[in-house]
Amino acid sequence: MIDFQNASFMKLRPVPNSNFGALIAPMFIQDEQIIGAFQTVRDGIVFTTKRIIAINIQGITGKKKDFTSLPYSKIQVFSIETSGVFDIDSELDLWFSGLGKIRFEFTSGANVAEICRIISTFTL
Repeated sequence: MIDFQNASFMKLRPVPNSNFGALIAPMFIQDEQIIGAFQTVRDGIVFTTKRIIAINIQGITGKKKDFTSLPYSKIQVFSIETSGVFDIDSELDLWFSGLGKIRFEFTSGANVAEICRIISTFTL
């Protein structure tokens, strides 16, 4: 599993859903679909209709991959911080039952209000 407490994630930028679609589709349950995808240089996160999937590409060749499934049903609290004048990045903090706090940092191109709506739809 990805070590969210010690990992230093780069900023996530929006990418087409197809960037990770073929990679994670075999893990989907019935009626699960991608809602949005975000990527650093190699790693990424994907919001689906059921969960958040964190993808950690490992090794020099990138053939080894770690997938962490974070179900919306385990989110207890979430918080977003939008970009400002001097701080152009946004953050999403999620508190998961049994896991603790996870933070994702997004570039200014990410629509954090939409991310908040997605999480609200599946947690409230």
